Amino acid sequence: MAGDQGRDRTHSHDDERTRRADVRDTYDRIATHFASTREYAWPEVEAFVDAHATDRAGVGLDLGCGNCRHAELLEPRLETVIGLDVSRGLLETGRERALERNFDVELVQGDASTLPLADDSIDIAIYVATLHHLPTRAARRASLDDLARVLAPDGRALVSAWSTAHDRFEETEGFDTTVEWTLPDGEAVDRFYHIYAPDEFETDLIDSDLEVLEWELSSGNCYATVAGTGTTE
Repeated sequence: MAGDQGRDRTHSHDDERTRRADVRDTYDRIATHFASTREYAWPEVEAFVDAHATDRAGVGLDLGCGNCRHAELLEPRLETVIGLDVSRGLLETGRERALERNFDVELVQGDASTLPLADDSIDIAIYVATLHHLPTRAARRASLDDLARVLAPDGRALVSAWSTAHDRFEETEGFDTTVEWTLPDGEAVDRFYHIYAPDEFETDLIDSDLEVLEWELSSGNCYATVAGTGTTE
């Protein structure tokens, strides 16, 4: 029996690793076209940055940075900005954008649930449109906990995920799905999503090591402003 349980855990771990690799490979495949459609920072991100990144000091993190459109927004406000993504292809689009637009960003390839960053090292983090691509609840929860680990005591982060509140969904409970991305040649590529129910999103945040300061629904997305557990008021 113990041996069977060990094999089950190994199989589950291997399956999750395969699913994460599939997400990475998908975005490597569509990186150039995907990045070309992501020109502007989201208004919710602009509002967060205006509220919490008020002087040129500290370290910013664009987690799931893609083409670094939000790293570009952070860069004038902070001493250092890190752009982290699991996709090497998307990091390349970020490098090209930074060169073209003359802003500085340190690019890092890494997994959002095991951040290659030091404890208490990040003052401002943008974590939007990425959490919902992690293929298991365990990975999503680990990612939230690791975000808490790297946030400085007075650090702040904006976290978002697609939700069932979007008018394209009829479901009221959270669910896994795939959403097609169509390349210029007509090829359709499936992308994994976990669509959060709003109360599920709030529960995962509350149960994590993060402190939830405020959250809202906007344009079918859940947004939360959060802090690490070492917050000082």
